[in-house]
Amino acid sequence: MALRLVQLRDATGERIVAAIGDDGAARRVQGVETSYALALAAIREGVSLAQAAAARAGDAVDLAAAAAEGRLLAPIDHPDPAHCHMTGTGLTHLGSAEGRDKMHKAAAGGTLTDSMRMFLMGVEGGKTADGSPGVQPEWFYKGDGTGVVGTGTPLASPDFALDGGEEPEIAGIYVIDDAGRPRRLGFALANEFSDHVTERGNYLWLAHSKLRPAALGAELLTGALPDDVRGTSRIVRDGEVLWEKPFLSGEANMSHSIANLEHHHFKYGLFRQPGDVHIHFFGTATLSFADGIQTQEGDVFEVEAAPFTLPLRNPLARMAPADATVLPL
Repeated sequence: MALRLVQLRDATGERIVAAIGDDGAARRVQGVETSYALALAAIREGVSLAQAAAARAGDAVDLAAAAAEGRLLAPIDHPDPAHCHMTGTGLTHLGSAEGRDKMHKAAAGGTLTDSMRMFLMGVEGGKTADGSPGVQPEWFYKGDGTGVVGTGTPLASPDFALDGGEEPEIAGIYVIDDAGRPRRLGFALANEFSDHVTERGNYLWLAHSKLRPAALGAELLTGALPDDVRGTSRIVRDGEVLWEKPFLSGEANMSHSIANLEHHHFKYGLFRQPGDVHIHFFGTATLSFADGIQTQEGDVFEVEAAPFTLPLRNPLARMAPADATVLPL
C-alpha cells in the first residue's frame, strides 16, 4: 500500500501532518505543518513525497481520535487560497454519459446531444496506444482554495442554488515547481458537489452549476492510483440511508487516461505558475440526481472507496444570502 498523508490538528489545536505507512500506523511528519510545505521540501531535496515523509517520521498519531473529535483537515491547501485552483473534467468515465444525456436530451429535441458526442469522442480517443495526448475532454473551473472543505465540514450551496448534489470521484493533487513543471503529489477521495437542476435547465449553464465548494477526503494517496477503484456513495437523511450506490473510478473504468486529462489541463501556461496548488477532479458516472433524488439541508453525503481507509462525510447546508450589488466608485 502506498504511503498516505493526512493533515490534522493535534489536541492543542496545532496543525500537523501524519503519514500512514504500509502497516496502517500513522506517525507525525516532523518539521512541517502542511502537506504543501512537505511537497516543497521534497522538490528542493530531489526526493519523492513519500521519501520526504519517511525521512521525517516521528511519534505515533491517533487518527481515530482525531476523526472522532473533528480534527481532520483536507489533505492539501495553500497559504494563500487564491493560489489553489479547483478544476475538473466530465464525461470521462464509462457510463458517465447516461445521466448527462438524460438531462440534456429534451433541450436537444431528442437528437444526439453534445454531451453524448463529447463522451463518444473520449471513448474513441481519450486513451492512446503510445501514451501521446488524445482528444481533449470536457473541462470546467470550480473555484479557488476558499471552496475546499475537509471531512465533517458542511458542503454549503449558495442561497440561489436550485440543487446541491454529490459527485463521488477521485481528485489529482498537484504543486507547480519553480521551473513551472506540474508535480503530482497523489490522489484524494472527493465529493465534487454540483447544482444539477441548474445544469439540466441548459447545458451551457454547466459553468454556473460547478461554482460550488468541494470536499476532499482526509488522505492524500502518494504514488499511482489503482487502475480499478471501487467505492460506495450514499446519502443519509435523519439517520437512515436514503440512497446508496456503488461507484467506479481508476483508468480501467475511464474513457480517458489520467495522463490525457492532466495534459489538457496543464498545457495552458496559466496553470503552470510556480508555487500554485491544483486540485483536479477526474469525474464520475454515479449521481443520486440521475435516480430522481432531491437532496435537502441536513442530508449527509458519504463517500468511501479503497485504497482510502477514511470515509468522506459532509452534511448539506445552505449559505446565507449575500449582497452582490456592484457599486460605482
